[in-house]
Amino acid sequence: MIPSNWYNIIPDLPSPPPPPLHPATMQPIGPDDLAPLFPMELIAQEVSTERFIPIPQEVLDVYRMWRPTPLYRAHRLEKSLGTPARIYYKYEGVSPAGSHKPNTAVPQAYYNAKAGVRKLTTETGAGQWGSSLAFACAQFGLECEVWMVRASYDQKPYRRSLMRVYGATVHASPSPVTGAGTKILAEDPGSTGSLGIAISEAVEVAAAAEDTRYALGSVLNHVLMHQTVIGEEALKQLPEMPDLVIGCTGGGSNFAGLAFPFLRESSKTKLRAVEPEACPSFTRGRYAYDYGDTAGFTPLMKMHTLGHDFVPDPIHAGGLRYHGMSPLLSHMYELGMFEAVARSQRECFEAGVHFARTEGIVPAPEPTHALAETIAEALRCKETGEEKVILTALCGHAHFDLAAYDRYLSGEMQDFALPQERIDQALDGLPG
Repeated sequence: MIPSNWYNIIPDLPSPPPPPLHPATMQPIGPDDLAPLFPMELIAQEVSTERFIPIPQEVLDVYRMWRPTPLYRAHRLEKSLGTPARIYYKYEGVSPAGSHKPNTAVPQAYYNAKAGVRKLTTETGAGQWGSSLAFACAQFGLECEVWMVRASYDQKPYRRSLMRVYGATVHASPSPVTGAGTKILAEDPGSTGSLGIAISEAVEVAAAAEDTRYALGSVLNHVLMHQTVIGEEALKQLPEMPDLVIGCTGGGSNFAGLAFPFLRESSKTKLRAVEPEACPSFTRGRYAYDYGDTAGFTPLMKMHTLGHDFVPDPIHAGGLRYHGMSPLLSHMYELGMFEAVARSQRECFEAGVHFARTEGIVPAPEPTHALAETIAEALRCKETGEEKVILTALCGHAHFDLAAYDRYLSGEMQDFALPQERIDQALDGLPG
């Protein structure tokens, strides 16, 4: 049941997404511009116009450790809500790292090892990506160095412990071991960090060493494509086609991985992305060319962005605290191919607790955003009597996030109201 191919949605779009630009020339970048960071096989996937890319046997062999992942119907959640809606969820928390992230970490490690790379560097927010890449590197004999956003480094000590168990070196970001981190700390010694800062640090180290490359856990085309194993499996597992697919979005890989195959197979299925109110790149960001990192090391990508200087508040959904959105998803959003909404931190944790008490799985903070919207949609069906079929992505468990649930249950958790002036100030720094 594991798919034999990844699905590349780009050939099926009405128009291709705008290309990344070189910040010095403002011209589209070529493969040579990306070669210091990625192996050529991943660069080829990034720009591929083939609808289906075969999954290498070596990657499938590792996928079999946990794939196919289960799809459940949420009978007890439905009953508690009194809704006529039928709710299904695809559960990715059964992977070794406890999330969907190994779906792309494994092929990225494989292609880098095949190219003779010795070490991979990366950033991580909540830690799911860092632990996934550390696991993947262990499978293919690579070293792994991770910059973990300071807010999550402090909030989630056992997530960084897991990375170390898998063999990774972990730094709190901003860190004094890079020029980018040192500069940020000089300006703000108490910085809680951001994914943009952590990316700058990981890219800086990768670009400086011949035997080192960089791996990204979301945002890029090849990353989203690797995640389509989720949706391809769900298509085979579901007894009925969903009316609505709901997923959380930070950089976009989890949502895209579930949604893209359904967009291909059904024109009637609606898609809805859910992001945090504290970091609302879709719903309040600007569609513009921007850097993917804070220091400006990356190419310029046209995406929904809050500005590469934007530092989000330290919400517990660390995996959703990214200033920009996938350029591919941003392009599709501009084309009107799906909806986007934002939800507050406390209502998301309320949904997570409700789900845990009915379905038994404690969801990671990130998918609680999708669950909050799923519950709201199910209650709307209760009011209207509509028997809607809803599919959502439960992209990870919260075994390393129980401190966040403690804060919610004790009443200490707060919502972060994001003033428009903070967004405006960050957007003022967009490159010309």
